[in-house]
Parts: sequence; C-alpha cells; structure tokens
Amino acid sequence: MLRRTLPLVLAALFIVPALAQDRILSPTPPQRAVNVPATSTYFPERLDWQHKKPEEAGMNAALVNEAVQLAIANDTPGPHDMTQFLTSSFGKEPFFSLIGPIKDRGPASGLITRHGYIVAEWGDPNRADITNSVTKTFLTTVVGLAVQRGLIKDVNDYARDYMPPHVDLFDSPHNQKIKWDHLLRQTSDWQGTLWSRPDWADRPVGATPEEQQNRKLWEPGTHFKYNDVRVNVMALAALQVWRRPVPDVLREEVMNPIGASSTWRWYGYENSWVDLDGHKVQSVSGGGHWGGGMFINSYDMARFGYLFLRNGKWKDRPIVSEKWIQMARTPGSDNKTYGYANWYLNTDRKPLPSAPATAVRFVGNGSNIIYIDWENDIVAVFRWIRNDKALDQVVGKLIESLKTTTTAAAAR
Repeated sequence: MLRRTLPLVLAALFIVPALAQDRILSPTPPQRAVNVPATSTYFPERLDWQHKKPEEAGMNAALVNEAVQLAIANDTPGPHDMTQFLTSSFGKEPFFSLIGPIKDRGPASGLITRHGYIVAEWGDPNRADITNSVTKTFLTTVVGLAVQRGLIKDVNDYARDYMPPHVDLFDSPHNQKIKWDHLLRQTSDWQGTLWSRPDWADRPVGATPEEQQNRKLWEPGTHFKYNDVRVNVMALAALQVWRRPVPDVLREEVMNPIGASSTWRWYGYENSWVDLDGHKVQSVSGGGHWGGGMFINSYDMARFGYLFLRNGKWKDRPIVSEKWIQMARTPGSDNKTYGYANWYLNTDRKPLPSAPATAVRFVGNGSNIIYIDWENDIVAVFRWIRNDKALDQVVGKLIESLKTTTTAAAAR
C-alpha cells in the first residue's frame, strides 16, 4: 500500500483530441536521428510482449546472462524501507519531510530488449515501484506535447507569458527572464518557494543557512543546477498550459497508445492541490525527493524507452515529434552530458565508456534507469542498480555479447 499523510483526491478526467504534429523551434543544433525500417519493426501489443532467446536477437546468451548477474549483484545498498531510503538521501536538507506518497522498494529488477523483443528479465519487473527522477522525463515529454499541439509556440518563449492571472510563478524581476528551455534544462535558477519548499533548500549551496538563503543568483540559462523545486515549478506551469491534469495528458497521449498497463500512477504532494477552472487538481511532482512522483513497473518503463528508440513513433502512429527528441538529446551550454530533464547524454563516452556516445539514459535516484541505445537497437531497464560504474559494466557485457555473436557468425 502507498503511504501518505493525507488522502489523495481523484482529479476530473477530460478527453483530448489526437495529437497534431506541429513545427518545433530548436534552440540548438539537433543530433542525427536513427531510421528504422517500418516493415521489419516489432511493437509489443498491450499485455503481450514477445520474448526471444538472446541468440535469436543476435546476442551471446552467456554474456547476456553475465550482464543480468552483474545487475543483480549490484543491487543498491541501503534500506528497502523508502522512508529510510529518502531520509538517508535528503534528510540533512532544510525543510526535509515526506509530503507525498511512498512505497517500500522491491529487489533489483529489470529487463533487456533487442529489436523490440525481451531477451532477459530478472527480479520483479511487474512491480510498480517509485521511479524517482525518471519522472522528469515523463514531465518534459508532456511539455513537448504542448509544443507539438501549439499550446506553447516556442521553447525560447518566456514562461511568464503563458501563465494565467493570479499565478505568480514568474512575476519577480529575476523569474521574468526564465524561458521554457531554461526550465527543461534545469538552468532556470528560479527563485522562490513552492509547496512549502524554498528553492535554496534543495541540495543547498553554502555552509550556513544565511549563505544558502543569500546565494548568488545566476542569469537564467547560464548555470546548470539540479533542483526539484524548479522542476515542480515546470510541472505546475505545464498544468496551467494544458488546463487538465498532467497524468491525464500522459495517459491519453502516450501511455495508452504504447500499450502501457493500468498500474502506473503519478502523484504530487498533499499540499500541491490547485483550483483549475473550478476543479480541484493536483499538480504532480517531478520526482520522489519528498515522496510522490511516478510509480511504474519495468515493462511500462521499457515501453516508454522503446517509443524513443523508434524516434517517437509507435507502429504507424507519430506520438512524440522526432524534432523534440533531437532537441532533448542536445547538450545544454553549461552541462555537456545533460539535455532536457532527465535526458542523460553519453557525451564523449565519459559517463558510460562502454556504451556508444549516442546512447542516452533516463535516471532516477536509486538508481532507476531506462537505457536507450540506437546504434545497437537496445532498450534496457535497470531498477535499483548501484551506480554508473556498475551500469557501465552491465552495458559493456551487452555490447560484448553483440560483438562475440558477430565474430562467431563470421567464422562459420
């Protein structure tokens, strides 16, 4: 059961027409997309994801098994009790307390796909666990859908121009300069308090409370700072733009079309309820820092990753604009390994030396990871893997399994 301090209220449901593919303006040069022949592409049906033996997918079974065993052996240390886990992560921060739902985590779990087929799985991949900051990637995708729909004209527009009366997120002189692109890249340096959490209290900079509260203000767009308060600002801004609950948008526009289960849930906080057109609606969080965020199983995470592996299309249906994916994969000016939240890039192969430079991963505390590799046609989900070093070892085995199979085939 999920634990929360106050009961959650169900938000009103609305129906949105089919997504239009509108032009998106990019602030930076896009990366090259990978084209996959539609005639040979497999897409899993809802509740029916086909499996193949590793050899049938061009992989060495022994090395794939070694990769799985490495993932299991590198289970994240620490308590499975999520109260203890989050407290150990963030408990020293000012204002830390749990104000969103939590759930004790499961074992190290995950699955590996190649050419769309499941070739390995372990742990309990059907368990809907808290996924922490992978939630951010779902959120930025919803913002991308707003751009595609024309609800946001350009990511270089000021966010203030899209806010209704009495929503003062961007009214101060400093915050008026914030553009959607800054929010997406975590370079906004938004200043203020949201849902009882001041921006400076999240991963505070400074030795004393006075130094933390009187921190240097950066010009929006010039300085990367990972900050959940500011991501929650983006979530509230997206809610105001869509004028409907953000999880509804995700469900109708993405999760239902890709055949996701009905078990995922996206929560906010006990105090993040707002009045929207006469309805009480919860503004969701961008992660599990103070509880809440996305609770989802490994199969649904893999479907989400597979959508991006296929350049935003599911079967013949375009869902996420290929232009948006290119923008999300473009590094920011102040962090070359980070695109849009939470697109972690493998720039110069520094984060994951064993993976291609074009590979990306969506990462949440724990670690919860969706790994996407266009060059090798792989999507893998890792729940509760120790760190990037362990992930790189696992990915290295997967890449080696492809080379070993290719070498063996050539020798015959």
